[in-house]
Amino acid sequence: MILRDMTEADLDTVLRIEREAHAHPWTLGNFSDALRSKYQCKVYESDGTILGYAVLMLAVDEAELLDIAVDSKRQRHGWGRKLLDEMMALARRHDMRRMVLEVRASNAAAIGLYRCAGFADIGLRREYYAAENGREDAILMGREL
Repeated sequence: MILRDMTEADLDTVLRIEREAHAHPWTLGNFSDALRSKYQCKVYESDGTILGYAVLMLAVDEAELLDIAVDSKRQRHGWGRKLLDEMMALARRHDMRRMVLEVRASNAAAIGLYRCAGFADIGLRREYYAAENGREDAILMGREL
């Protein structure tokens, strides 16, 4: 498995994974903007196949995980945790002291993953996400690196 920089050529696969993983997915424009903004956009691949990806924004001494997903065929096999660990290691290499993220309050699997990785609730953003029937809260989570 390797973690490498995401490129424009990866975006078709990344968008497919994104659409399968999220009810309100990022758009091609969102990913293109992240690449242009020099965020840490990474894909996790094996034998030329993208297993997942993550987008990390670095600011001063804090990293914000903006997006992360694993191919639906590879979920529940530890790849999400491995990818998250890789992103935390990347943040440490950039001298980040803390990582934060937002997660839908209804996303029990992701919340469980983040808690197992040492993240704790640090706030709540009411009605932050678009949802099928209106808006949904976001849980703000963080951990020291």
